[in-house]
Formats: sequence, structure tokens, C-alpha cells
Amino acid sequence: MSKAVIRWASGPVIRARTDEVFHSYEALAVGEAGLLGEVVQLNGDEIVAQVYEDTTGLRPGDPVTGTGAPLSVRLGPGLLGGIFDGLLRPLGGQADFRLTAGATRAAARRFPFEPRLGAGDELAPGAPFGVVTGAREQPCLAPPGITGRVLSMVAAGEYGEDDTLCEVEDPQGRRHALAMTHTWPVRTPRPCRERLPPNAPMITGQRIIDTLFPVARGGRAALPGGFGTGKTILQEALAKWCDADVIVYVGCGERGNEMAEVLDEFPGLEDPRTGRPLMERAVIIANTSNMPVAAREASIYTAITVAEYFRDQGQNVALMADSTSRWAEALREVSGRLGELPGEAGYPAYLSARLAGFYERSARVRTLGGQEGSVTVIGAVSPPAGDFSEPVTLHTKRFVRCFWALDAERARARFYPAIHPLTSYSEDANRVAPWWHAHGNSEWAKHRERLLILLEQQAKLERMARIVGKDALPAAQQVTLTCADLVNEGLLRQSSFSTVDRYCSPVRQAAMLRVIVHFVDRAERAVAEGIEPGPIAALPVLATLARLGEEYGEDRVGEIERLWNEIDDGFHALEEARDAVR
Repeated sequence: MSKAVIRWASGPVIRARTDEVFHSYEALAVGEAGLLGEVVQLNGDEIVAQVYEDTTGLRPGDPVTGTGAPLSVRLGPGLLGGIFDGLLRPLGGQADFRLTAGATRAAARRFPFEPRLGAGDELAPGAPFGVVTGAREQPCLAPPGITGRVLSMVAAGEYGEDDTLCEVEDPQGRRHALAMTHTWPVRTPRPCRERLPPNAPMITGQRIIDTLFPVARGGRAALPGGFGTGKTILQEALAKWCDADVIVYVGCGERGNEMAEVLDEFPGLEDPRTGRPLMERAVIIANTSNMPVAAREASIYTAITVAEYFRDQGQNVALMADSTSRWAEALREVSGRLGELPGEAGYPAYLSARLAGFYERSARVRTLGGQEGSVTVIGAVSPPAGDFSEPVTLHTKRFVRCFWALDAERARARFYPAIHPLTSYSEDANRVAPWWHAHGNSEWAKHRERLLILLEQQAKLERMARIVGKDALPAAQQVTLTCADLVNEGLLRQSSFSTVDRYCSPVRQAAMLRVIVHFVDRAERAVAEGIEPGPIAALPVLATLARLGEEYGEDRVGEIERLWNEIDDGFHALEEARDAVR
């Protein structure tokens, strides 16, 4: 192990003098307490490192010891249901964010294990050699790069996470002892056999997302919004209701009270799929704003590494990062202490590269073990004063395919989710359209485009209506405003506090979309045939459609189609009244 001596310290950054060899991104033990650090620069006989713990008390002359390995985390069955800090060290409890100085890992736990291979079998890299059974079955994977013939395998039973379960001899004759856990460098993407095109949506249960701005499984989305627009609430709703197998939630630089709320609510949430606690398939990484700033920078990489680990098990993983803006602020602070030249708004010049490296690790893949898995990344962005032209938001837009822009005015109007339909977009819509067509909505793409055009027309007409009044607009434009209001109220508004409407299945979304588009078609045809907009807006069925999500739950999906007849009957009555006057 290489040795060095601290000569200078400033916050999370230290400079140490050495005559020995260190490597870039090598993990370090800093000071007498063995604080966790990482080499970030090599300057001749000096190393520059960032420390992931409170550096209070460090002084020149304190020792620095290299580990000879990059900054890594331990991956294994003990992750699910756990709450960790940004370096995957366990946190004490829901209200206790304290860590012992120099703590590096959780105490080993014991799990029931069943072998899947025996002596003489061949083990491929990334392939399972056994499974951990219990509340949730998890495969024990061979680390990438380990392959060979199984020399020995333990019998079924209960073992510790670090106990040797399997011994393998590789083609070079070297022996490797495999346990339930293995370590992986957080800044190195885990390998896969091949990347697959993301061609199916990750269903979130939120209609404005699934219907207008879908994200593909294995895709990446940004969720920007100013203070109070509902980023955290929406991410929590997505974590509970999206159709992912595993949820990884990272609170990166969040305020302590917000993280305390997450840690209080998550353990009590019920998994809608199984009725069991949602935490059984979730991992929470909590890095509050008062924790060491360098650990905030590493937390994003820790989270994506954990997500890739479950992806390699053949799972579909959803990673919620809240928020990448505070992660970028950590980059900015550390960069300033390193003396680097600042870029736009003081952020380092490599901000764009770091964002790209994070988002590009999302993917739908064929794993080394031959299974299909995915990581879908949803990153919240907190632009100051809601300014989407600031650097973090602009750079993020370059690397994501879905942009769900939260709007302060909609949030103040208690419109949830407060995603603005005209400043948001989804480049995954064309990719996932065949999936919707194959699942009972053959005109999904056509209907989606129709609604977006209608909402754009609404924005233009509302500006005119504020000047001349709605009643002064032509009949066709008045009906356009009526139909756009119906789309907003009946389809896009969705309360996460409603037991009926907090989740909307694809079948119900498709039925609601069809019946609302049918009303819009009939209304536009009626006004073109001379029917006044007033009677159209007074149709009783319009009030029913406006409360469609609340009144027609998952147990009444079949009844939504019957509203077609009620719509047709209402317009037939208007036509008869028109003909009678003539």
C-alpha cells in the first residue's frame, strides 16, 4: 500500500506529498480515522484527493494510505430494502443520518442459499451460480471477468454474505472464491453482452406521461422544475407505481426534512403488485445537503452501479435521481477548491461530459448471463428560479430523450402532475407506438398527435380570449377551448391522493383516450354543421368526461366504452334541435 503525508487541506480537498506510486481514482484511507477518499489529480510528487467524510480535525502531517483499488462498492443481496449513504454505507435509522468516521460497509448478514451448479460445471462471466431465497429470490452472479470450471460448491443452507460458496478455476489455472457479494468500481460501467433498442414503454401509471410523453424501458428522462412544482412528489409516485422490478432512489443533496419524509413514507408503502412492503424491492441512497459535499458527487455513480447490478440479474430497474442540479453544485464546489478554471455559471468545463457519462449508463441490454434487463433513469433538475436556460438543464436536454417540464403556474393552480404539455417532449414516442398499437390502441400515435395540436391551439386562443373575451371568438375556436379544457381536466389531471385515480393502467388510459378523442371529433363536426358552442358545452356527458379518471376506476374500464353511445345520443339531440328550428 502506498503512503503519503497531508501538506494542505481545504474542506473536502487535500493535497499530500509522496515518494510512492498512486493511481488516478484510487481509493484512500485519510488521516488517523481512515476517512474514505479518492485520488483526483496526480502532480509529480503530490496527489490531490477528495474526501467523502467530514474532514474536521485533519491537519498537515496526517497519513494517507492508498488501497491499490479504485473507489468501489459491495454489491449483494443485502441491498434490497436498505437505506445507505452516497458510498453505500448503511445509515442508522429513519431519523439518524450519522456515520462513524471511517465506516466503509455494513455488517455481513446471513441469507438462505441454494446452488444451481455443481463441481465440474462451467461458469460463464455474469452467470448465476446459485440463488438467495426468502421474501425475494435473488441470483448470485459471477463477477464480470470471472469464468472457468467449478471446483467446489457448498450445499443448500444459510450462509454469510462474504462466505465462500463456490470455488472456480479459470482457464489460466487461477482459483477464485465466489461469495454472494462482490465489489465493483462505481465509475466503471458494468459490461453487457449487447445493447438492445428500447422499444417498449416503462408504464408509470401517470396519463400525461404514458399518453403524451412516454419514456421507453431502458431510456432516460429529465424532470426539471422550480421550487414547489412537485418534482419529489412525482418521483415518489413514479417509484411506487411504475412497472419496474427494482427501484433505486437517490436523494442527492436533498434537504434533510425532505429525505426524512421519504425515509418515513417508503417503508410504509405497500407494493401494489404483491401487497407486501415496497421496500422489499427498493434501495434508497440518502445524501442530504449537510453531508460531505464530495460524497454527493459520488452518490450518483453509486446509484447507477447498484441499478446495473440488478439489471445484470435480468431485472428492469428504475433509477430516480433527485436532483442532478445539486450533484452539479457539488462538482462546482470541489472544482473550485481544486483551482480549476470555471466554465459557464461557475460549473467545471467537464460538466457536460459527467452528465453524459451518467445518463448513457441507462440501457436495455442482453446481460452477460444471457437475460434481458434494463435501467431507466429519471433525473430531476432544480434550475434556479425555474430558469430552463441554465447550464445543467441545457446540458441535460442533450442526453435525455424525454423532457417533462414542470410548470409553476400549473402547480399553483393545483394541477397535478404539473407537467406543461407544450414545453415537454418525448423522442421515445415513435419507438413505443408499436407497443401501444399491439395492446389495444391501434390509433394511439394519431390520437396523441391530435391532443398535442389541440393543446397548442388552446395556448394561442387563450391569449386572444384575454383581449377580446371568449364569447367574441368564432364558434369553432370556442369549441376548441372547450375540448382542450376537457383534455386537461378529464385526461391529464390526476391526483396522487385519490385512491381511484392515483394509478391508471394502460387499458384504462387507452379507453379514456379513445372516448375523449371521440367527443372532440363529434364536437368539431357539430360546430362545422352549424350547432352553437353553448349547447355543446352544456351537454351532460361533458361533465361526466371531465371526471372520467375519478369516476371510472380500474374496475369500471368496460363502462368507459359505453360513453360512446351517450356522446352520440347527446349530439343527435343537438342535431334534432337544430333541424327543428330550421
